[in-house]
Amino acid sequence: MPDATSLSPGFMVVHGNRLDELRSLVVSWMRRYPLAPLENEIALVQSNGIAQWLKLALAEDPQADDMGGCGIAAAIDVQLPGSFMWQLYRMVLGRDEIPPKSLLDKAPLTWRLMRLLPELIDQPHFEPLQRFLTQDTDLRKRYQLAERLADLFDQYQVYRADWLEDWAAGRHQLRNGRGESKPLNPANCWQAELWRALLLDVGEAGMAESRAGVHQRFIERINSLEQAPPGLPPRVIVFGISSLPAQALEALAGLARFSQVLLCVHNPCRHHWSDIVADKDLLRNEYKRQARKTGMPVTIDPQTLHQHAHPLLAAWGKQGRDYISLLDSYDDPNSYRAAFRDGRIDLFSDSEPTTLLNQLQDDILELRPLNETRELWPAVDLQRDTSIRFHIAHSAQREVEILHDQLLHRFSADPTLRPRDIIVMVPDVDSYAPHIRAVFGQLERHDPRFIPFTLTDQGQRGRDPLLIAVEHLLKLPDSRFPVSEILDLLDVPALRERFAIKERDLPTLHRWIEGAGIRWGLNAEQRAGLGLPAELEQNSWRFGLRRMLLGYAVGTGTACDGIEPYDEIGGLDAALIGPLVALLDALHDAHQALSEPAAPQTWGERLQRLMQLFFLPSSEHDDYLLGQLEQLRETWLETCESVGLQDELPLTVVREAWLAGLDQGRLSQRFLAGAVNFCTLMPMRAIPFKLVCLLGMNDGDYPRAQPPLDFDLMGSDYRPGDRSRREDDRYLLLEALLSARDQLYISWVGRSIRDNSDRPASVLIGQLRDHLASGWQHASNDLPLIDAMTQEHPLQPFSARYFHEGDSLFSYAREWQLLHQAPAVITQEQGLTPHQQEEPLSLGQLQDFLRNPVKHFFSQRLKVFFEAAEVPLADEEPFVLDALQRYSLSDSLLNAALTQPDQLDQALTAQALRLQGSGLLPMVGFGECLRNELIEPLPDLVQRYQQLLALWPTPHTGAEPVSFAYQGIQLEGWISGLHRRSDGGLLSVTTIPNSIGSIKTRKWHRLIRPWVNHVVACACGLPLSTGLVASDDTLLLAPLDKAGAEDILGNLLLAWHTGMSAPLPVAVKTAFAWLGQADPAKAQAAASKAYEGDGITTDGERRETPALTRQFPDYAALVASEEFEGWCETLYRPLINAPWRSLSSTEANA
Repeated sequence: MPDATSLSPGFMVVHGNRLDELRSLVVSWMRRYPLAPLENEIALVQSNGIAQWLKLALAEDPQADDMGGCGIAAAIDVQLPGSFMWQLYRMVLGRDEIPPKSLLDKAPLTWRLMRLLPELIDQPHFEPLQRFLTQDTDLRKRYQLAERLADLFDQYQVYRADWLEDWAAGRHQLRNGRGESKPLNPANCWQAELWRALLLDVGEAGMAESRAGVHQRFIERINSLEQAPPGLPPRVIVFGISSLPAQALEALAGLARFSQVLLCVHNPCRHHWSDIVADKDLLRNEYKRQARKTGMPVTIDPQTLHQHAHPLLAAWGKQGRDYISLLDSYDDPNSYRAAFRDGRIDLFSDSEPTTLLNQLQDDILELRPLNETRELWPAVDLQRDTSIRFHIAHSAQREVEILHDQLLHRFSADPTLRPRDIIVMVPDVDSYAPHIRAVFGQLERHDPRFIPFTLTDQGQRGRDPLLIAVEHLLKLPDSRFPVSEILDLLDVPALRERFAIKERDLPTLHRWIEGAGIRWGLNAEQRAGLGLPAELEQNSWRFGLRRMLLGYAVGTGTACDGIEPYDEIGGLDAALIGPLVALLDALHDAHQALSEPAAPQTWGERLQRLMQLFFLPSSEHDDYLLGQLEQLRETWLETCESVGLQDELPLTVVREAWLAGLDQGRLSQRFLAGAVNFCTLMPMRAIPFKLVCLLGMNDGDYPRAQPPLDFDLMGSDYRPGDRSRREDDRYLLLEALLSARDQLYISWVGRSIRDNSDRPASVLIGQLRDHLASGWQHASNDLPLIDAMTQEHPLQPFSARYFHEGDSLFSYAREWQLLHQAPAVITQEQGLTPHQQEEPLSLGQLQDFLRNPVKHFFSQRLKVFFEAAEVPLADEEPFVLDALQRYSLSDSLLNAALTQPDQLDQALTAQALRLQGSGLLPMVGFGECLRNELIEPLPDLVQRYQQLLALWPTPHTGAEPVSFAYQGIQLEGWISGLHRRSDGGLLSVTTIPNSIGSIKTRKWHRLIRPWVNHVVACACGLPLSTGLVASDDTLLLAPLDKAGAEDILGNLLLAWHTGMSAPLPVAVKTAFAWLGQADPAKAQAAASKAYEGDGITTDGERRETPALTRQFPDYAALVASEEFEGWCETLYRPLINAPWRSLSSTEANA
């Protein structure tokens, strides 16, 4: 084995069209020429995917014939080129001269500009900025401008150092790629002046620390050195990078005097191809590493270009062409060729392509124009060749659903295909992540259709609960403190840990918060800060907490200082109030602290205190995130200190500055984790995969549009090596096309989800499809090739086309198949077995059955409850009450009045104040209006109630038992609250705070409960009269004869027994609407309207109960069995025909 110190320095460039062969070369090179012990390999890569892919190869076991890996992937320092270059400058120029970070890097530059911009905008040349920065109270405009200018000057330092040199010398001019100069447009002179101001601010030493200045000194120093400075890496491997700036290449070439620099270049074509791409006249170097293709003219006229070039390489290859040309200017193959086995430094592989995809890749490798393609390749048989397919969907969700089915199909067809052999790339993984999780994440691991998947490149903000909580807290000054937001915070384990709240405590807190009437707002002062009148404490957190604490202290006592106690809190649970109070105190402190602008140092302390106040890590992941946030905070403070920023900053700027660092890409993200990889299309993701899938290839979404800054002067002056999002994306697609080994799958939203109209694919996909259509023929002539390769999909995943034989569409979602299966034999639906009564029926159950027979069947027989188990808590204070809330409040007022009929006004007022103090009524004037409205009918009602009781003056102590049996059905119960008169007659009186209407518009359903009690009592032989006192009338029903009551009750019990085996086709209000009309046609119309509503003002009875909606969705379904009328007569006719008597006040007095 060669000695580790015998590494020969040099700048070595290896070209290849297959990345896996380049990787094998790197591994073999590292094995043949190992470094000394304790020395690290330095690998420069462009993405985390390439880094992990390289490490996996190194970790493989060594094999004979110089194959395989090194057995371990250790001592490898994988870095991004930008950060490595700065370290290199420091190694050569000395760590004392060069700081760890340039003062003119993007982050320090942003904050330096934040300080400088206000000082500069009144100077000459700065009028455009002056206009933009007026009316910038929250400094948001200044921060955005500083950030964009910092980014721009960072680019200038790398790509336009000559401009900065001119500007620093006071020359307002621009040099172009051809070396010509032109004066700077007066509207843009502020950029030159701003750069000069920056240089004055950082001083001469700072100027020397700019990237451009440092680079210049580095080149001069390294070229003059006789021996390597200490600490220089012995070897640097540049792997899988599709583009580097000229500055970086110049630095690497300088380093190559003392270190071994090995560049592995993914080159799509074996021949010289620079001159087939636009702007070839800007390429200066004469040397060309690659030979011209045989028969290709020396100068190509743009008109005849298509006869000699590959169209896709010409259209998409600009970025790679620029990089390869720049490399050529530093490359001297003869100096290192001998170090490689057989002198092979061009690893272009020869193959016998058999599929359309491989033929297309071979065409690019051999630089074949279209006419050669047509002659060379046979017609495509799509039955056997599945290498390229296009899919058109209606939405991103459908794209992912289709992909899932297509992957399952490919796994079935090819047992050797594994999830790790597949990569799925989209323009923006954050926008696709919810769809991917919804489709791929819905199946359990044991389901044979489960496909393991990983999502890479996702931003953490807006996704991780702890970070979402941090963002919530940083928005406290603008928050209304709604209940839902605070409860969301309590869903974060690290926050619960800090306040010692267990997850099992949350339901209790929910119940208390709702019961105490908390809706929104910290307290009256915080609400006043949002522009509301002062003193509005009701329904705020302080209001609810005071009620809880008083309730704990006094139980169900009287109000104290206007606070109504909330008496649900007691026992061991009461300890929960402590953490809740602590949380709200912390929120109050944070709200006040974050509301005031402050200098960066103060903000640093505030943010640190905020994190300590609210979070205690409950897991390793929390620990990591909190550590990351602390690191970002420290970095930001150091940056502000380094640029001397002492300005007072508002929260909006600080929040964005602090959290923006969370989404910066790192080389540590998971990739290649043995599952299907979903990721964003990023530079050099061209790792070879058997199946490469591209989703979201829509026009306008790809190539991704990056709105150019109107003051970016590089846009009008292209130079080879410039980075451009659109050129990046073109080259990315070329790399993706070349990295697919067996299959390329492309889909886009090609149909509008609204009107099914055509929507175009990306212009790049259009170019690919046009090229395929022009170069290849379809073996069967029934369809053009491209149409045959393209599958359009229906709008819905449950479309019948997926499940019918003879259609090319298929689906693995067997759940939908049931919809489309014709039942083989229509079997008679089995009913439930007859209901076996285990215990006697109660009065309440019979009343409930008569009120809603269908709901009673579901709840009592099937134990199915359609009402939502947990209704989300309201975030708004009561303002307009619904019918149920009004009834509940009126009923509580009425009960209060009936307990103190002698002091009626005081009782009603006291109860109304209690309701107000409990937060059940709207605030201030609205509450008073509603209070008066609810109280108004009650004195008259209480008076009529007293008059009725005067006829039955003696309260009947105890309750009367009732018991009745009929055909094996047992009913038992107690009737209480009775009054007696001298002849032994009994009275049961019910008060309701609602109206019951006149005889023609009687609301019969409100009489059901007293009616059932009346019938049962009479059937059991009690001489019971029933009174009903409503807000508009008093009704009295004399005792029924015993035989008639027994007959009615027997029918009701039989109906109940039947209704416990199947839901009865009847609804109470609809039944009374039908019974109220003598004419059959009018009866049908009235019943239909009552059940379905009129479609304008009412929704009808069917919408009142989910059970009814589910069982009988419309009136037609209700009457379909033709039993409706019979049940109306049986259940409700006796109630209408009963001798109800309306009592006027004179009769009551008689």
